[in-house]
Amino acid sequence: MGAMTLVKPNLHRVDVDTRQMLFHIPSSSIFELDDLGRELLALFDAHEQVAPEQLAGLAARYSQQDVMEVLDELRSLEVISDGSTVARINPAPQQVNKFPLTTVVLNVNTGCNLSCTYCYKEDLTTPSKGEKMALDTAIQSVEMLLRESPDQPNYNVVFFGGEPLSNMPLIREVVDYCEKRFAQLDATVDFTMTTNATLLTEELVDWFNAHRFGLTISMDGPKAMHDKNRITVGGQGTYDVVRRKVEMLLKRYTARPVGCRVTLTRGITDVERIYDHLSGELGFFEVGFGPVTSGDIAEFNLTGEELIEVFAGMKRLGQRYLEAALRNENFGYGNMHQLITDMYEGNKKLVPCGAGLGLLAVDKDGGLNLCHRFTGSDMELFGDVTHGIDKPRLAEFVEKRLDRSDTGCETCRIRNLCSGGCYHESYAKYGDPTHPSYHYCDLMRDWVDFGVEVYARIMLENPGFFEAHVSPRRSA
Repeated sequence: MGAMTLVKPNLHRVDVDTRQMLFHIPSSSIFELDDLGRELLALFDAHEQVAPEQLAGLAARYSQQDVMEVLDELRSLEVISDGSTVARINPAPQQVNKFPLTTVVLNVNTGCNLSCTYCYKEDLTTPSKGEKMALDTAIQSVEMLLRESPDQPNYNVVFFGGEPLSNMPLIREVVDYCEKRFAQLDATVDFTMTTNATLLTEELVDWFNAHRFGLTISMDGPKAMHDKNRITVGGQGTYDVVRRKVEMLLKRYTARPVGCRVTLTRGITDVERIYDHLSGELGFFEVGFGPVTSGDIAEFNLTGEELIEVFAGMKRLGQRYLEAALRNENFGYGNMHQLITDMYEGNKKLVPCGAGLGLLAVDKDGGLNLCHRFTGSDMELFGDVTHGIDKPRLAEFVEKRLDRSDTGCETCRIRNLCSGGCYHESYAKYGDPTHPSYHYCDLMRDWVDFGVEVYARIMLENPGFFEAHVSPRRSA
C-alpha cells in the first residue's frame, strides 16, 4: 500500500454536538463516524499524503486490523485513494439512448382568468383569447407516452395551463380515456393538477375526489401578500375568492393530501408568516416555496439581500421541521421534506429533475417541450406527439447537462442534490438551459449543509420518523 490521499470532493463532514457525520457525496448517504474514522480523517486533513508508517500513531488506541478495516471502507467509498485506482468524482460522460418517459404534462389551455404579474408562461392569454388543446392532441399525447415507454406499471398525466380548470370538458374526456386505456394494459394512471382554485365548485371537487387527483393550489400567503401579484385580468386581488374555494376544498376533499405552492417575488420574503397562514390557518397538508431569481421581468426577481433573507427563513422553518420530527410528528414543509427524502432514499441526481427523461410537456399544438415552463418559449421543440421524441436532439441536450467537466458543479459538494439547478431558471438567466444556475450556489450549499445536519439529527435521535412519515408522504 502506497501513499494515500483524501478525495475531498467526495465527502463533507458535519458536526452534530459531539458526534461527527460523514455526508458521502457520490451516494447522497450519511454515516456516523466512529472515533477511529474521525482520527483517520483528521490525519488526512493534516497531510497532503499519508504514508502507511504514519498510521503507527494510532496503534496505541486501535488494533492494526481495525485500522485496516476502516481504511478499506473509506477506500471502497472512494473517500481515500491509495493511487492504485483513480477515485471517481463524477460518472464518466455517457451517451443517452433511453428515455424512460412515464409522465406527460398536458397544457390544456393558454388562457387564464388571472393575470398574475410574475407569470413565466410565454404563451399565456386572457380567457377570451385562450387556445385550448384539442381532444385528439391529448389522446395522441397519451399514445405517444405508451409508445415511447411501453409496459410500465405506473404512468402520470398532469393537467396544466393557463388555468387548467378553464378546459374541464377536455380534462373529463382525457380522464375517461386514460382510465379505460391503462386498465387494458394492467397499468395504473395517476392524475395531477396545479390550479389557482378560483373556478373550483363542489361538483368539481367531488369529481376530482372520485378520480383521486393530486391537487396543488397556487397561493402566495395572507391577503396583502397574495393580492400583490395574484390579480384578475381586471386588476382585482383574488385572495378572498381563493380562500373561500380552498376552505371548501379542504373540507370536502378526502382522496389525497392537498398541497400549496408559493411564489416568492421581490418584497415577499417572510416565509414563516406565509407558512403559518397557509398551513396553520387554512390547513394545507404541505407548503412549498419557489423563490423567483431569474424571471423575464427583472423587477420581480428577489434581490441578493432578499434571497439571503428567504433562505434564512427557510432554515428557521427547517428547524421547526426538525423539532416536529424529533416528536415523531409531521410538519408539512415541502422544501425541507424533499431534501430529507432525497437523502433518505440516497437519490443521486445527475440532472436536476425528470424533465427530458421521465417527463415531457405537450403544448396546445402537440409540440414536445422540456417541461411545462418552456411551452410558448423560443426554445426549440423535442419532437411532437405524432412523430414522437426527437431522440438525437434530446439526447444531445441531456448529455450536455450530464457533462460536469469544466463547470462549477464538477467538484461541488452538493452536485448530486442540486445538479446545476432548474433548466428554466438557467434559460431565463443565461439564455441556455444547460448552464448551471451559479447565481445562488453559495446559498444552496448552505441550505444543503443545513439539511444534512437536520437529517443526521433525525437519524441519531428518532430514526423511526423516516418510516413513519417520509415514506408515507412520498407515496401520498
